[in-house]
Amino acid sequence: MKKKSTRSRGASGSRRKREYIRLNDQAPFSDGVLVGNTLYLAGRIGVDGSGCHVPADIESEAHNVMQSVESALREAGMQMDDLVYVQVFCPDVSLWQRFNQIYCSYFKRQTLPARAFIGSGKLLFGAHFEVQGIAVRG
Repeated sequence: MKKKSTRSRGASGSRRKREYIRLNDQAPFSDGVLVGNTLYLAGRIGVDGSGCHVPADIESEAHNVMQSVESALREAGMQMDDLVYVQVFCPDVSLWQRFNQIYCSYFKRQTLPARAFIGSGKLLFGAHFEVQGIAVRG
């Protein structure tokens, strides 16, 4: 697990620190970018430990994807309840309720982040869910 930091200038000329969250050096993208107190979380899918196989069981896949989100948040010093907005992409929207049962179990508070559950085309590795989001520390 690696966290890279760089600095860049904002529109006002002030310096804003950006931290790039990298859980896997083989991926061609950052798992998240932390700017100030806001984390922009890249899409996560529920693959197994090999990184390219989706479990046959929908519930296991949903747990995997939520654990992956939780890992990226933890690397940024955050937790699930820091999420303020989530998008879930799913090629089969009839899985909405099965996903919700697992999704809700990952939050401690009763107030949940804003969320969109979006019908999509095929996802990588035949995944049923891809989750991305925005979290704010505080």
